[in-house]
Amino acid sequence: MRESWTDERLDDFRGEVNRRFDETRGEMHRRFDEVDRRFNEVDRRFDELSGQVRELSRTLNRVGGGVLVALVIALLTQL
Repeated sequence: MRESWTDERLDDFRGEVNRRFDETRGEMHRRFDEVDRRFNEVDRRFDELSGQVRELSRTLNRVGGGVLVALVIALLTQL
């Protein structure tokens, strides 16, 4: 059995489709905002980790330099 589509029914259908797209669009924006928030958190953590790695590198350079100076002094005292 075939239903007839009156202008009123088509208008109702269009309204329902638009409402569902609006809901979907709103949900999509909410989820993208959540993804953006998570990426910002990851960026913050990488920045923090990068700072820690730089500090570790400085510390290792100082320790390595100190060891090198100590070895040179030890060699000079043996001569």
